[in-house]
Amino acid sequence: MQMEIKGINEDKIKQISKIKQEDDWVLSYRLESYRHFSNLPLPAFGPKIELNLDDIIYYKTEEDEIHHSWDQVKPEIKQELSDLGVLESECRLEGMGVQYESEVIYHNMLKASVEKQVIFTSIEDAMKKYPDLVKKYFGSIVSNDENKFAALNGAVFSGGSFIYIPPYTKLDRPLQSYFRMNQKNMGQFERTLIIVDHDSELHYIEGCTAPSYSQSSLHAAVVEIYVGKNSKCRYSTVQNWAQNVYNLVTKRALVDENATMEWIDGNIGSHTTMKYPCCVLKGDYSQGTCVTISVATNHQQQDTGARMIHLGKHTKSNIVSKSIAKNKGNATYRGKVDIKPTADYSEAMIKCDTLILDDTAKSDTFPTNVCQNETSILEHEATVSKISPDKLFYLMSRGIDEERATELIVLGFLEKFREELPVEYAVELNQLLKRNL
Repeated sequence: MQMEIKGINEDKIKQISKIKQEDDWVLSYRLESYRHFSNLPLPAFGPKIELNLDDIIYYKTEEDEIHHSWDQVKPEIKQELSDLGVLESECRLEGMGVQYESEVIYHNMLKASVEKQVIFTSIEDAMKKYPDLVKKYFGSIVSNDENKFAALNGAVFSGGSFIYIPPYTKLDRPLQSYFRMNQKNMGQFERTLIIVDHDSELHYIEGCTAPSYSQSSLHAAVVEIYVGKNSKCRYSTVQNWAQNVYNLVTKRALVDENATMEWIDGNIGSHTTMKYPCCVLKGDYSQGTCVTISVATNHQQQDTGARMIHLGKHTKSNIVSKSIAKNKGNATYRGKVDIKPTADYSEAMIKCDTLILDDTAKSDTFPTNVCQNETSILEHEATVSKISPDKLFYLMSRGIDEERATELIVLGFLEKFREELPVEYAVELNQLLKRNL
């Protein structure tokens, strides 16, 4: 049954909850979040957000249930996802989930992962089947009064992933979720909760696209990740939202003793992006890494970066930010590293590099670096440059035309990010860059 809910108020939130047949505690969380959303202001920093929130479609579905076979998905939707390469990519994964508009429409996982008692499903399904596990972590890493758009997500969240990796479990291949918005004025508010229990390992990949419309759409996701003792989690994102989409996302991981969290974050599409993946390094000897790229062209506003909060002793963080700006685009790094008094003998490294391709583009850097522990070290490096005429001349003297030579220089500039992706995704990234530069 198709369903569409436009605009937001308490009655519409109750309607969403009723459609999903949720328990009372979920509805209470939604209504509390809506009250926070109503009272919180828009962000006082970053790009100006010019959205009429009354025009947004907060819930829309094309399918009644989650399918486990592509043959059960509507032919027109299956064909659309096939054209985007989604079906083809599944052969390289341990499992895949696909969200279309507001609901997860497809989910599948390898039998070997099921036998390992790995849980990979939608957040709504998890709330029904594993309520105690969800309640323990849901909303505890990102609170519903964190900011206006995290509160909005708490009120109207729909779809997204729930992943639980049991102790002493390592997956050979990544899990992936793919998010598609296809309706103008659409809002997508997926909620992802990942729990990597102790002595385990997970690589999760997220992809996002939407077609272009003249009206603005909104993507306001929340991601919460818990990384247990001696465990590792890598979360890779390459978003290619259309240039009418506001991409306003809150992502945070809580990292326990001797655990590692890695954010690999690519931002190519959208009209405006505000996204700052965060690691809270709670446990001693925990580590956090964030490697990001941002490509801002055709008036895009890419306001991205990372946040690292050091609480435990001997913790380490590393932020690598690569930005490219062209054709009146603005690529901004906005980050925060805070080494707390408790974080003895900790280390933090931030490296920001920007490549400006013409005289109309802009780049800003807004670092907040705080070291409250005299036994710890914090370093920050930043460079802003243009394409070197000497490098361009050298390549062209070898018979390479100027467009191809520029492309090679840009790909070399982004090598640190590309090498963190699986080979097939690095190839896809190259194609996206060629189309957007």
